[in-house]
Amino acid sequence: MAIHLADYEEVAGRETIEELRVLADKVRGRRLQNINSTPVGGGVAEILTRLLPLLRELGIDATWDVIKGDQAFFNVTKAFHNALHGNKETITAGMLEAYRATTQANLEQMNIRGDVVIVHDPQPAGMVELRRSMGRQWVWRCHIDVSNPDRQVWEFLEPYVNQYDAAIFSMPDFAQQLPIAQYMVAPSIDPLADKNRALSPDFVNEVLARYEVDPERPVVTQISRFDRLKDPLGVIAAYRMVKRRHDCQLVLAGGGASDDPEGELVLREVQEAAAGDRDIHILLLPPFSDLEINALVRGSTVVMQKSIREGFGLTVSEALWKKKPVIGGAVGGIKLQVIHGITGFLVHSAEGAARRLAQLLDDPQLRTELGENGHSHVKQNFLLTRHVKDYILVMLALDHPNEDIIRLS
Repeated sequence: MAIHLADYEEVAGRETIEELRVLADKVRGRRLQNINSTPVGGGVAEILTRLLPLLRELGIDATWDVIKGDQAFFNVTKAFHNALHGNKETITAGMLEAYRATTQANLEQMNIRGDVVIVHDPQPAGMVELRRSMGRQWVWRCHIDVSNPDRQVWEFLEPYVNQYDAAIFSMPDFAQQLPIAQYMVAPSIDPLADKNRALSPDFVNEVLARYEVDPERPVVTQISRFDRLKDPLGVIAAYRMVKRRHDCQLVLAGGGASDDPEGELVLREVQEAAAGDRDIHILLLPPFSDLEINALVRGSTVVMQKSIREGFGLTVSEALWKKKPVIGGAVGGIKLQVIHGITGFLVHSAEGAARRLAQLLDDPQLRTELGENGHSHVKQNFLLTRHVKDYILVMLALDHPNEDIIRLS
């Protein structure tokens, strides 16, 4: 179903939509090209799918291209991903050469047509080498926390990053000291998307029944890729501590991404850890299961996102939007969304998660209060309309380098 700016007036307010139209007049007709590593799976693809139609409606020629890579390349970039989060990874000379070779192949094939080119994350970062011959304005949009990276990987990527005109990070804490301009743009959710729109209670119950989840008993849910950094085994450990005195169920649901080769291995580890407990539901969902994910969250009592490293964690905003209290790892962008004791609880261990989970299961009024606060927090800070505005402002800022204040006539 086509989406239009006017559809967001009820959620975001008419003034917000009018402001977008006024700002967009300053960049109307400009070409904004996005480049990333996967067309489906993960927050980047999800955001671009919803963001681009609104930018086009505002008169910006917004496009999206995906680099090509084989399994060896994505094994390398997955190791990069973990290492940039501070994990110790073995990075060989052959792996670095595989990255360079895949980058070169994409440099030869990619059609660069944007006036502004936004390159998302480390996988396609080397595409900036086209800037020398083509010019244009190039922005590296980093969705992950690179504040404390493995030095070998960062020193390999940094020469690419320094060639950009600017970098965008989700929060200041994620950034590095760079010789280029830096901007903060938090990710966002689309309140009208299938993953977030209102659903009937009957549909929610039908989805729960389909996955053999009992709607009459408390449901604890984590929605995420099967990734060790999302700590699904820690979620199972917390659930088992609470299960001793609360008759609750656990749902771990997520899909895969073509640029994440570790997913199948982690899924098997989770399945083995859950073996023998019929109240643990491990769901590997196919792409475009947005309505099912929406229903699973709406049917939940408490939502968890117990990451040990995190870029932003869109699943947190999605749960808060549905007025669900969230228990999240005190890392990355989760700290922007979960205000401790206000919209949910931040934790540092499985034991801490279990204590907060037991507290929420015991206190329906607290769950309601946190849920209402969370919904308001997302409405004010993390909706798609704000994201559209931020991208327009970045395009304007690129036209005014070295200016602290930009006056729009």
